Amino acid sequence: MNDRVLPLGDPRLRSVAAPVREGDPAFPEERRRLHAMLAAFRAEYGFGRAIAAPQIGILKRFIAVDLGSGPFTLVNPSISWRSDELFQLWDDCMCFPTLLVRVQRSVSILVEYADDEWNARTLGPLDRGRSELLQHEIDHLDGVLAVDRAASPEAIISREAYAAHRALFDAQVDGGSPRASRS
Repeated sequence: MNDRVLPLGDPRLRSVAAPVREGDPAFPEERRRLHAMLAAFRAEYGFGRAIAAPQIGILKRFIAVDLGSGPFTLVNPSISWRSDELFQLWDDCMCFPTLLVRVQRSVSILVEYADDEWNARTLGPLDRGRSELLQHEIDHLDGVLAVDRAASPEAIISREAYAAHRALFDAQVDGGSPRASRS
């Protein structure tokens, strides 16, 4: 199967993903496909830290993550705690790679999930970079896109506009320039 990242506007991106059931016979192949897509995107574009299953049309609650030391899977992740402190950043997404969106996220979160062997795990409290990454990916599992979280109507810009007016746009966020992030 030739998977591709679904583009902004595909109605599957707005679906709430179903929990993965332990013993689901389709899950190992779906997990393999998601990890392969993350690796392919990283190879083609030189970036990408995570991808949620709905982004390739698999409407199940799991995420492939690769922070540089190899890929792993978060199955049925949920945020169990959020810091009160928030920050703004320019977010990007594999589903709309030519856009940047100024969003507000919690500085830190705790994420509970199952690993590939169905062991209960907790990540966190996470640093700002991993916190915003997993908030973005878990949003995908709920049919929420970064464009839905735009701080204002002016908070959606093209990468071309960003490149032309970088200092102006960097001054609008707490974290400076966008990371070539992930999804």
